[in-house]
Amino acid sequence: MMRQKLSFFALIVVVVCVVLIFLGVHKDSNEAAGGPGGPQNADPVQAPITATLAVCGDTMSHTPQTNDAYDSATDTYSYLHCFQYVRSWIEGADFAVANLETTLNGPPYSGYPQFCAPDALAHNMKEVGFDLVTTANNHSMDKGFDGISRTLDVLDEAGLAHVGSFRTQEEFDANKGVVVADVGGISVAFLGYTYGTNGIPISGEKDFCLNRFNSDYTTNCSTLDESKLFQELSYAKSLNTDLIAVMVHWGIEYQTTQNEYQDKVADFLIENGADLVLGSHSHVPQPMMTRTVTLADGSTRSGFVCYSLGNFISNQSPDTVNVNYTDTTAILNLELTKDFTSGKTTVSKVSYVPLLVLNRGTGAAEQYCILDVHAGMEAHDSGDTSVVTDQVYQKLQYALTGCHNILGEAFDYVNAATQSQSSEAPPEAGDQQSAA
Repeated sequence: MMRQKLSFFALIVVVVCVVLIFLGVHKDSNEAAGGPGGPQNADPVQAPITATLAVCGDTMSHTPQTNDAYDSATDTYSYLHCFQYVRSWIEGADFAVANLETTLNGPPYSGYPQFCAPDALAHNMKEVGFDLVTTANNHSMDKGFDGISRTLDVLDEAGLAHVGSFRTQEEFDANKGVVVADVGGISVAFLGYTYGTNGIPISGEKDFCLNRFNSDYTTNCSTLDESKLFQELSYAKSLNTDLIAVMVHWGIEYQTTQNEYQDKVADFLIENGADLVLGSHSHVPQPMMTRTVTLADGSTRSGFVCYSLGNFISNQSPDTVNVNYTDTTAILNLELTKDFTSGKTTVSKVSYVPLLVLNRGTGAAEQYCILDVHAGMEAHDSGDTSVVTDQVYQKLQYALTGCHNILGEAFDYVNAATQSQSSEAPPEAGDQQSAA
């Protein structure tokens, strides 16, 4: 009897083992086939991420602009009306940047040659969709070190990120002047530099307060500080962001083409890791292009360069300074694509929105505003002359011609839909591997 029980027990054990083996084989086959009940053998490839970086030019407040922003009834300032016709372009981008070419040092306010604007400018820029400004330009020291410090305090209060100037050595040391931003899921390291300070020296104990790319920043402004740039770009590369963008204040005022020194600076920045070089200072638009440099090992590296977008908002125009295109500007829209298969992030599309800074004249309500050239011309053509009169229409035509001649007609956003088939489409940028 005992032997029979043992045999029966053994039979049960064998049956259970067979069942377990069968279930195990079935589970393995499901996993191998990608069926339910377990993890996949290989993760599906993540779809590319595409985001838009909007870039704007010099944001200024000459005295007539400051007066225009003032409301005597409430004793407050507002620049919101200046941005009303282009706000949707700024808000529509994943990330928007500009050059803030004024200090925010509190009253009394002043225009050229030493700028100081009301705090409202920063708060209004944040309200209409700007995310980051560069504070490194030739007017950064207009109100001294105190002006730099208070400007940054106001930007912090407004929630507007900033790059290029610093309140303390510790503030600079914390990230070597690099600000990392999330641009629609794509990480971008931003740096900011100016060619000089209009001859205003910075004391040795405050040397940290403003990023300059020239060692002779108070005199000739023609000696590139290669050591500083190399160190800070090397730090930016160590962060392993998807792209590195350098916002740089450079060039010759009122020239619609870049000079040889700008090309030299751009090539050095690209060689040492920059994928985007976003320029300002000329107060008129300058060209944009993809530049390719040859590295020491014989390989090449490319970066997209926009030399200048001119004045995003200012009092300058052919009527006030007798220089063409000082009221002509654009919003540059850079489409960035992160490809998880190749591991590269590229500038996949370049387009711009042609703009005119309209000055309606002293005494006019809302004297200054930035007009979308195409939208303004369409409104006029449809019979709406409330903003775009016949005279303003002529100015829009002239601004459109200027943008096409300087920035390239193919990249006007109304034409850019066919850019992928155009030979003018920019080559890829942002290959971090080639910069290693």
